Amino acid sequence: MSDIHISLAAENIFHLGPFPINNSLIVGVIGSILTFFLFYITARMVKLHPANRFSQAIEAISEAILDLIEQVTQNREKAIRFFPFIMTLFVFILLNNWLGLLPGFGSITINTAEGTVPLFRGANADLNTTLALAIISVVMTHVYAVQQLGLFQHLSKYFSLNPIMLFVGLLEIVSEFSKMISFSFRLFGNIFAGEVLLVVISYLMPLAAPLPFFGLELFVGLVQALVFAMLTLVFLQIATSEHGEHDPKKKEQPSKPDHLVKKTDIDIDKTVEVV
Repeated sequence: MSDIHISLAAENIFHLGPFPINNSLIVGVIGSILTFFLFYITARMVKLHPANRFSQAIEAISEAILDLIEQVTQNREKAIRFFPFIMTLFVFILLNNWLGLLPGFGSITINTAEGTVPLFRGANADLNTTLALAIISVVMTHVYAVQQLGLFQHLSKYFSLNPIMLFVGLLEIVSEFSKMISFSFRLFGNIFAGEVLLVVISYLMPLAAPLPFFGLELFVGLVQALVFAMLTLVFLQIATSEHGEHDPKKKEQPSKPDHLVKKTDIDIDKTVEVV
C-alpha cells in the first residue's frame, strides 16, 4: 500500500512557457468549462412552458434562488441584476467542490520533475483559487455600487472631510481586505480539510468506511458554496445602499382620516367640560 500524499500547496504538472500549470489549475479549467456548458444548455432548454422535468427543475431552482436574493435585497429589480453574478459564483464553487470528490482525484499520479504527484487536485483545495474568488467577490461589490450610486457617492463612504467619518472610512477599507482573507481561508480550509479527511479514512479503512464521509463532504461542499454566495450577496446589498436608506419593510404609519381626528377632538373637549 502506498503512503499517504498530502500537500498544502498545489503541485506543478508542466510549464507553458514560463507559466507553471499545476494540478488544481487543470481542475479549475475543467470546472469553468462545465459551468459554461451547464448554463449554455440550461439557457437553450428553458422555455416559457418547460416541456420536460429537467427544464422544470432548473426553472424551479432558479426561481427559488432569485426569491432568496429578493428576500435579502427587498427589491425585485435589484435581485434580477444581482442574480447572474451570484448564480455563476454559486455554481462554479459548487462544481469545483464536488469535482474534488470524484474517483481519481488524488489517486491518479504522474511523474514530474518534482517527483510523483497527483494529476488532479480540487481547485478550491488550493488557496490561490479561493483567494482569486474572494478578490472577484469584493471587486464586483464595488463595481455594482458604482453603477448603483455613482462614483463620487460611493467614494464618500470611505473618504470625508470630517475626521471621524474619515477614520470610519479607513476602517471600512481595512475591512475590505479582511473580507478577502476570511473568504479565501474559510473556503480553502473547509474543502482542503475535507479532502484530507477522505484520504486518511480511505487509507485506514478503504472499503465501506469512506462512504458516510463522502456524503458529509457533498453536504459541506453545498453549504460552503451557498455561504460564499450569500455573504457576497449581503455585501452587495450593503455596498449598493445609500446612506440613511430606510428599510423597505417598514412602511409609514397611515394618518388618521379627518373625520376620526375631529371626532376624537370633540370627545376630548366634552371630557374637559365635564371635569
